Amino acid sequence: MQDEFYMARALKLAQRGRFTTHPNPNVGCVIVNNGDIVGEGYHHRAGEPHAEVHALRMAGAKAKGATAYVTLEPCSHHGRTPPCCDALIAAGVARVVAAMQDPNPQVAGRGLYRLQQAGIAVSHGLMMSEAEALNKGFLKRMRTGFPYLQLKLGASVDGRTAMASGESQWITSPQARRDVQRLRAQSHAILTSSATVLADDPALTVRWAELDASTQASYPQENLRQPVRIVIDSQNRVTPAHRIVQQPGETWIARTQEDSRAWPDAVRTISVPAHNGHLDLVVLMMQLGRQQINSIWVEAGPGLAGALLQAGAGG
Repeated sequence: MQDEFYMARALKLAQRGRFTTHPNPNVGCVIVNNGDIVGEGYHHRAGEPHAEVHALRMAGAKAKGATAYVTLEPCSHHGRTPPCCDALIAAGVARVVAAMQDPNPQVAGRGLYRLQQAGIAVSHGLMMSEAEALNKGFLKRMRTGFPYLQLKLGASVDGRTAMASGESQWITSPQARRDVQRLRAQSHAILTSSATVLADDPALTVRWAELDASTQASYPQENLRQPVRIVIDSQNRVTPAHRIVQQPGETWIARTQEDSRAWPDAVRTISVPAHNGHLDLVVLMMQLGRQQINSIWVEAGPGLAGALLQAGAGG
């Protein structure tokens, strides 16, 4: 049961990075020596030290002969940071317990094998389902090439999503809207349609003041990251005057037609082929996966929602 206790702590640490690690996974690490936690850490942002490095720095010399509990297989390749395997080996760690293997083709068991070759006792699979739940987007992209999609759709008790006139009205509660802010913040991107932009002129930003208190406590305002806003606009109806392209962060506009208009620097256009007269949603999702988009929060009307489901755009 001791292994489960320390892995549960590592999983809890990993959750702290859920707003900021994109496109990297959320990872936590706990280092234990003689029953004492001597080091712990989590991955904060892509390009910064991984969870294992934070934990080893805290442990110092006490890492020698210790057990490291990590929620994802330690990396074995040189990316924006050196391999975590090398750091664990150099520190003299005696045992590594990983919740799961990393499906990233650059790792995929190589990290655990490298540790074993260095004489470190290795195991994996402890609390794997909990570890997978932490990284649905990253794992989906690594395994299928597609981002993980979540669909937000507000409906009244009679099944309506808007008034008969088409006018937009709030039909969700204040708590539901706070939940939306949290779910936006956890997502790598927000997807909408030109129809929604024309009808509502939304900003589709994360507004820190509207997050619930527990989320604010774990996500300081100075760390606020705006998800990429993606608009499907096959008929070039969105203009530089719309609010969505004037907000902090990036806006990507997916089109089937050429557009020669001048856009702000933070606006990027994506060319997507048409299929049956409409933008090919499956191709778009594949392109977004190649752009390392892990998770997408969909905020649009029933038209786009239905089209995504019908096309099987979630992979």
